[in-house]
Amino acid sequence: MSEEQFLERLMHEYGDGLLRTCYLYLKDYQLAEDAVQETFIKAMKSYESFEHKSSEKTWLMRIAINCCKNVMRTKWFRTRQNNPENHMNGINDDPINDFLEKDSVSSAIMALNADDRQIIVLYYYQELSVKEIAIIIGKSENTTMQRLNRARGKMKKILTEAGYDTK
Repeated sequence: MSEEQFLERLMHEYGDGLLRTCYLYLKDYQLAEDAVQETFIKAMKSYESFEHKSSEKTWLMRIAINCCKNVMRTKWFRTRQNNPENHMNGINDDPINDFLEKDSVSSAIMALNADDRQIIVLYYYQELSVKEIAIIIGKSENTTMQRLNRARGKMKKILTEAGYDTK
């Protein structure tokens, strides 16, 4: 399999899921696209060192989350996130923003802090096991389960306050 065919396979199998995860992590469609592109570049450069101790999906998700964290560390990102006017100006450019505004669960996810949002997205959207998530976030399975339960509780509180029956 050529390098180009390999990249096409990775993009076809994992591209949409990575984009969704990066979007929910960064809250910006263009930044999410950039993070996914960077993920595939890093994956291609380092695939030979991939030891197959986890699935490709888990490995790619870890790279994507690290790319998102790198974006979030930039001064530009922090300034933009702290200035709602700048953030609101770009919202109408996001093609999936209308869906997110109407979907209470997505809105609740977006209201969570980055760590809680990460674990909810990995578990429910990417359908990863607690063991796979533990590998991605570099924590024990016990700690991961505790974080997942805490994030679920926060989601429930947000949805209850929004008037949804969460039973």
